[in-house]
This record gives sequence, structure tokens and C-alpha cells, in this order.
Amino acid sequence: MADNIQHGPSSPDEINPKISSDIHYWSKEFGVTGDVLHEALRVHGSKVAKVRAALAAHHHGDSAQHEKQGR
Repeated sequence: MADNIQHGPSSPDEINPKISSDIHYWSKEFGVTGDVLHEALRVHGSKVAKVRAALAAHHHGDSAQHEKQGR
């Protein structure tokens, strides 16, 4: 049976890109695809706070860009 199912990240402060459950958890937590999360990890490192800030800034920038295009 699957008694060893992990429902949270392996670490609350760091994302391990080699652990698929970390990618699944954090991509869901941040509302991005695994590919987007992997790219953020490559550029910004594995610290959750840095990745969260980078994805939030990127998402905010996308919204502003869409608003400009909508005018």
C-alpha cells in the first residue's frame, strides 16, 4: 500500500527539484506548471522565499503587461 505518501514538501524552506513530490507540491502552491517552477529554480535558486518572490513579481508583471495591451 502507499503508506509513505507525502502530502507536503520535503522542506518548508527549500525546493528540491530532484524530488517529484516537491515539484508537484510547490507548483500547485504557486499556481504554475512544473516547467515554470523548474525555470524559476534554475534562475533564482531553491529557497522558497526567493522563488515565491520571483514568481509573484513575474505574475504581477504579466498582469500589467496584459493591461497595457488591452488599452
